[in-house]
Amino acid sequence: MTLVELAFPAMGTWVRLLASPGAPLDAARELIEALEARLTRFDPESELCRLNDDPREVVPASPELRAAVLAALDGAAATGGLADPTLLGALVKAGYDRSLTGRPRADLREALASAPPSRPAAPQRFAAWRLVRVEGEAIVRPPGVRLDLGGSAKGHAADIAATMLAPYGPCAADLGGDLRVSGAHEVRVLDPLTGDATATLTLEGDAVATSGIDRRLWWDAGGRPAHHLLDPATNRPAWTGVLSATAKAPTAAQAEALAKAAVLAGPSGGRKILAACGGVLTEYDRVIRAAA
Repeated sequence: MTLVELAFPAMGTWVRLLASPGAPLDAARELIEALEARLTRFDPESELCRLNDDPREVVPASPELRAAVLAALDGAAATGGLADPTLLGALVKAGYDRSLTGRPRADLREALASAPPSRPAAPQRFAAWRLVRVEGEAIVRPPGVRLDLGGSAKGHAADIAATMLAPYGPCAADLGGDLRVSGAHEVRVLDPLTGDATATLTLEGDAVATSGIDRRLWWDAGGRPAHHLLDPATNRPAWTGVLSATAKAPTAAQAEALAKAAVLAGPSGGRKILAACGGVLTEYDRVIRAAA
């Protein structure tokens, strides 16, 4: 069967929807764009920004925002706090204070040459994400705790879009490497340094996600290389010896959290994470294929 494709920019990345004929591709696009408008941290009028600015501890929230926050908290819990959605202040301080779409990206090789010595990241000692809850129709968190849903929201949106398209037959929803499928699909994993395919993963009604330091990479105000994957223990970009990780999981939201954690955990920790779920780890100098 030939799948129909719809591609468009959203959520700071490129979205590709593949679906069987008759599937509501336009409705899936509208859903993703509506989620982007609600969950972005770059529009002060978004519901997420209003939540972050709200001084109350208990803030009424839409079902869409509550579901996205739950997905982020599940990812934090599954990774022991490595995939931490409460590092917004540190991200802004590191230089990620506005969308990087259209901004020049630092060269990966030059950034690695200037990066500090590699060390694995660690969770926050006092993890603020554990204080965030979804209760009834509200989100509860201590005033001042601000959320960033940038990574987890893409996986969450891929899951929702694929669920919408799946009743019509095989499909795939790919949001910048966060991919959820229905039916059998093969996914090529690329080396961040060379762009060459290093492995092929087979999916069957599950998901895969890739996280890496190459995608959002810049020079900070001090002339240091910086990226969006922070070490929760230091609130600084994590240089762990891992360039990227691709993880398999039942859902794209779960895969996104595991892939991020595999990068942050460093070579040894990353291999352990991917050995349990399947995937590919690209270290600074080699590619490791985990069990699929």
